Amino acid sequence: MSWQPTLTWEYAQKRAQILQKIRQFFNERDVVEVETPALSQGTVTDVHLDAITCRYNFLNDSSTEQATNLYLQTSPEFHMKRLIASGYGCIFQIAKAFRHEEAGRFHNPEFTLLEWYRLGFDHFKLMKEVAELLKRVLGCAEPTQMTYQQLFIEWVSLDPLNATREQLLTLIKKHDKLSEWLTLEHDNDILLQFIFSELIEPHIGNESPCFVYNFPRSQASLAKISPEDTRVAQRFECYFQGVELVNGFNELTDVDLQLERFQEDNRQRESFSLKIKPIEKNFIAALTQGLPQCSGVALGIDRLIMLALKAEHIEQVISFPITRS
Repeated sequence: MSWQPTLTWEYAQKRAQILQKIRQFFNERDVVEVETPALSQGTVTDVHLDAITCRYNFLNDSSTEQATNLYLQTSPEFHMKRLIASGYGCIFQIAKAFRHEEAGRFHNPEFTLLEWYRLGFDHFKLMKEVAELLKRVLGCAEPTQMTYQQLFIEWVSLDPLNATREQLLTLIKKHDKLSEWLTLEHDNDILLQFIFSELIEPHIGNESPCFVYNFPRSQASLAKISPEDTRVAQRFECYFQGVELVNGFNELTDVDLQLERFQEDNRQRESFSLKIKPIEKNFIAALTQGLPQCSGVALGIDRLIMLALKAEHIEQVISFPITRS
């Protein structure tokens, strides 16, 4: 194991310049930078996302002999929405986030996330602002927009909102990508995500960033349902040059509906023999108080810097990856 950083001094200076440019972007728009805890007593219930857990013995309502689980944040989302519910205005944060996932070309278990929330914005207005930031940092062409459904119909001639498991498996087999684990998979969302990543992503966002919006409602537990089509939610992602950069929502503000979605996540976890996660009660309390109309988005800083510097691996833009931490 080497003790030396994987981030060169040259790239460290360029990274700092990009971070400065991002802060200037928000300063011009009167969006205030905030800081929130990396540790939380609650965590996400998402079936496809796992937090890193640690133990703590000194909470006020627990014995020092009985450790409590704390969770490293997978994103600062819950804390930032609690700030907004308490009366804050438009805010952003550049924060460390942590996910219990395998490291790879575009992912390190500890990474840097830019997250911001805009009061009074819907997801379309926020997509426009994200596009402005990408053009500012990357010097890229004007991004395009397409719905999730349009992309499936265009590239694989299948409507994802009506497709059956059998149709999805037949499509995967037709493209010679069917493997045993897929034949045993009964969650259509997993199959849709596989098709999207393997058969659609390579075709989009190559010349300019591509915003994909109106994801199936089952893939967007924190977003409002579209009033035009209740099969989809007001969530968007952005892809550019093979990189998934952005995940955003027109934020769900209905506390009862949000609680039901978290509970449904845990029911799914139970059906998959996964550990049930504690629902973040402080976040639910904030929603009960009231969250104003807002849209929020998370952007992977390390991936953005990879694109800006034309780096091939995330290790080139972070100082010490997990293998050298």
